[in-house]
Amino acid sequence: MNAITQALTPNATNMIRLDHTHVLATFHQYKTTSRPQIKLGLVNTTCLALEVHAQLEEEIFYPAVREISDNEAIKKSVPEHDEMRRLIALLRSMEPEDVRYDDTYMELMRDVLHHVADEETVILPEAERLLQDQLADLGGRMMKRRMQLVAPRTKDIAVNMARAMPGPSMAMLAGAAVAGVVLGRRWTRN
Repeated sequence: MNAITQALTPNATNMIRLDHTHVLATFHQYKTTSRPQIKLGLVNTTCLALEVHAQLEEEIFYPAVREISDNEAIKKSVPEHDEMRRLIALLRSMEPEDVRYDDTYMELMRDVLHHVADEETVILPEAERLLQDQLADLGGRMMKRRMQLVAPRTKDIAVNMARAMPGPSMAMLAGAAVAGVVLGRRWTRN
């Protein structure tokens, strides 16, 4: 990773917090009274974001934290990710009109909020204290891996964003999608 890219890449704990903010904002957009297509777009956006986030944590961040801490919150994080994956699979097997769809998404939301609270109040502060000198490198590795995971899914991301957005936002979405593809290709080459 070159110096400019490294300077613009958030460190690992800030990247995790940004992911939390993104998912929580998506949760807040979800309304049980929304049209099915909007629900589907928001749920798919949430699910992909959570899958990428969990994979980054499990491949890069958690192993680094485990090397220096045997914190109970870290031990329960992977089973929590497994439960999240179970709920995501369940949501993907349903249609938005299914009577269980809203309840399943709300269950996912509750589980994620609990997990985020543990990470933000226990794991991230401990990592910042004990891994201070490694956080920038971990963030760079996580960003590179994120681009590898997301680049092949840019079409899915754009479609889901389009489903979740009102019509006038479509032009802005198209520009963002094109920019994402271009940036994703640049990141995966480095």
